[in-house]
Amino acid sequence: MRLKHIQGSEAFIAENDFVVHEPEKMAGKWKDYFGNEKPLYIEIGTGKGQFVNQHALRNKNNNYLGIERYDSVLMKAVKKAQELQTEDKNLGFLSFDAKDITEVFAKGEVKVIYLNFSDPWPKKRHAKRRLTSPVFLEKYKQILSEDGHIEFKTDNVDLFDYSLESFKENGFELSEVTRDLHNSEYSEGNIMTEYEEKFSGEGKPIMRLSAKVIR
Repeated sequence: MRLKHIQGSEAFIAENDFVVHEPEKMAGKWKDYFGNEKPLYIEIGTGKGQFVNQHALRNKNNNYLGIERYDSVLMKAVKKAQELQTEDKNLGFLSFDAKDITEVFAKGEVKVIYLNFSDPWPKKRHAKRRLTSPVFLEKYKQILSEDGHIEFKTDNVDLFDYSLESFKENGFELSEVTRDLHNSEYSEGNIMTEYEEKFSGEGKPIMRLSAKVIR
């Protein structure tokens, strides 16, 4: 899918205080960035930012980072943060490709990784690009803390089936697995993304799982 470029988005991102510039210099120093010892939660592919913004508002005891590679999309997430966030800032945004994630976070630095409605990359030759492919799972293992885990949501059955096997085959233990999140015991406290609202409104079931590294 080709994303529409929004004129001025690069300049907006480059000048905005919510965006962490040169994030690779922050590896191992995110507690210094936020100025506290709170656990770090990250969303890879934050999109328009509804999910990470709401989490940051509701959970002041955690720090959050939204990661998005496309400036035109990230600009919308940042603008939402400017409208919603209070002085108790526990949210930031990063503009970079997730394949470089181990350059931005040190070993054990992240408590939770959110993967919400990631690109399914349906063609077999593109499987390595999926955010739940073995290539990415090995990177997540490096940055997750001892008690950390991954939370994954999608409406795509093929991606969910692929991800179930990928997690199992690459050293993760699964829990809270459901193929119909909104009608499950795990729906309480669920924060919806923009895509989730759209897909559930169309009657599509939302699939979810939690994955923890077997240590």
